[in-house]
Amino acid sequence: QVQLLESGGGLVQPGGSLRLSCAYSGFTSDYYAIGWFRQAPGKEREGVSCISTSDGSIYYADSVKGRFTISRDIAKNTVYLQMNNLKPEDTAVYYCNAHFPWPLQDYWGQGTQVTVSS
Repeated sequence: QVQLLESGGGLVQPGGSLRLSCAYSGFTSDYYAIGWFRQAPGKEREGVSCISTSDGSIYYADSVKGRFTISRDIAKNTVYLQMNNLKPEDTAVYYCNAHFPWPLQDYWGQGTQVTVSS
């Protein structure tokens, strides 16, 4: 049973930093993409960043390039999102996602709120 558990959200001032963590378990395949989506009030869920285990590639949305860094600790089965120079427009619920291409399945964490405000 796949489980994703996020932590690390909170309230931060503009220009501040937060680190999100996603502890995952129950994976039965070594080939997947794992990363982060976010959803702001009244907006659609959007991809933020992810890592693909098939080729090690990393994706960042243009809006977070140069400010956010994704990393993975294989020994701890945890993926991180280091968020620096946060802006009010980064305010959203952040969801951890695991995507398996075969069979095609997506799993989601419960979400963690990030609020950037002075």
